[in-house]
Amino acid sequence: MSNMAFCIWSKWCNTSDEKPTNLIEMFTSIVAVFAVILFLWNLKNWGKRVPPLPPGPRGLPIIGYLPFLGTHMPKTFTKLAGIYGPIYKLWLGNKLCVVVSSPSIAKELVRDQDTIFANRDHPSVAATVLHGGKDIAFLPYGPEWRKLRKLFVSKMMGNASLDACYSLRKQEVKKIIRDVYNRSGKAIDIGELSFSASVNVIQNILWGFTLQGENTANLREELREFYSELVIVFGATNISDIFPVLSRFDIQGIAKRSKKVSIQFEKIIDSAIERSKNIAAIRGGWNNDGKKDFLQILLELQEHEDSATSITMTQLRAMLLDIIVGGTDTTTTVLEWTMAELMNNPKVMKKAQEELTEVVGIDGSVEEFHLPKLQYLDAVVKETMRLHPPVPLPFPRCPSQTTIVGGYTIPKGSAIMLNIYSIQRDPQLWDNPLGFRPERFLNNFENFDHLGNNFQYMPFGSEIEASDCYSNTKTI
Repeated sequence: MSNMAFCIWSKWCNTSDEKPTNLIEMFTSIVAVFAVILFLWNLKNWGKRVPPLPPGPRGLPIIGYLPFLGTHMPKTFTKLAGIYGPIYKLWLGNKLCVVVSSPSIAKELVRDQDTIFANRDHPSVAATVLHGGKDIAFLPYGPEWRKLRKLFVSKMMGNASLDACYSLRKQEVKKIIRDVYNRSGKAIDIGELSFSASVNVIQNILWGFTLQGENTANLREELREFYSELVIVFGATNISDIFPVLSRFDIQGIAKRSKKVSIQFEKIIDSAIERSKNIAAIRGGWNNDGKKDFLQILLELQEHEDSATSITMTQLRAMLLDIIVGGTDTTTTVLEWTMAELMNNPKVMKKAQEELTEVVGIDGSVEEFHLPKLQYLDAVVKETMRLHPPVPLPFPRCPSQTTIVGGYTIPKGSAIMLNIYSIQRDPQLWDNPLGFRPERFLNNFENFDHLGNNFQYMPFGSEIEASDCYSNTKTI
């Protein structure tokens, strides 16, 4: 290349008397040289070209696609997937969002590039209620997140802890059955019944042993009020999340309301902690025959001096909140939909009843050790969660760096949404996807667990949420 340029220059210098003609020749040669250089450079970098952003619908200036989302976002996103494919982008305000509706691409996010997509794009409400996102769901990926997750899985979601709370769960389930029996012949609000049952079971798991023998009716009522308010603030469309520049003004008053919810929760937890410590002081210890509820486990961790296993009071509150939210809302949703589907499908209900009679007996009481034998009931719950996933659109993931997914560039800081609703109703993945057919899970039930190992079936979105929710749901 340098020889070519030198020859051009030499020719120019040696023919000074023909400058007008040579000038044209020189520029022609220079253009040719640069064209060759550009061609070779493009050829060299052809394999290094940055893939484009995913396709997607056009939105309006400033507000993007917001006006077209409708009242049921999973359905809207499913329709868009039919137009733009299994991965597409759209703008919500000034936020770039990418929606994924394919098991293979979901695997890239959750399994292949899990560390890049470990962080959540949490709403401002979560930052307020969870003290800046100090819980497992929203804490940024790193050593502290790994420590909390390890403690949560080993100490709280381990078989020993769940088995220890068996008597507490059994006690609450019996109360529910007795309540339903006493209302024979009367209308029953399944939604309210499911919510009450979920709150009661969760409260017993949290501090059933620690406050055993105490009157916890006030704590239970406070917990119900808190959760109802929490659902409202989390469910509200917050303009500050769409346009962060407006967050300082709190136009809708959501930040102020969220702060009240946070203070309310702190009072509930602090009250339970104070009462439990007073009881322990009077009794000379916990004295629970070696059994521990979640509050006792967390208090012991909070008192540890070892930084590898200790937690702060803020983290204690945040982990309890994770359990309350994960175990109440999802369980209530699944219970309500399961009862609705059984009522609408009498043949399925009859099969479930026949299985219960065969395994438990007509006069028997269902125990948790019966559950592995109740395979059809398990299939009913799984089919319910396929059609009506408790988490149809999990909190968006936020990549920590720009990466490539599904052949497209995903910029750092964008919001990645997994449309579980769409995946679990995809006719290319499921036979008769809109029909309620529990039998589809009977022959290959091992391939469809509730922990998100099969990316065709992820009703809870991730294994953290699934651990406790599914156990509570199937038990009740």
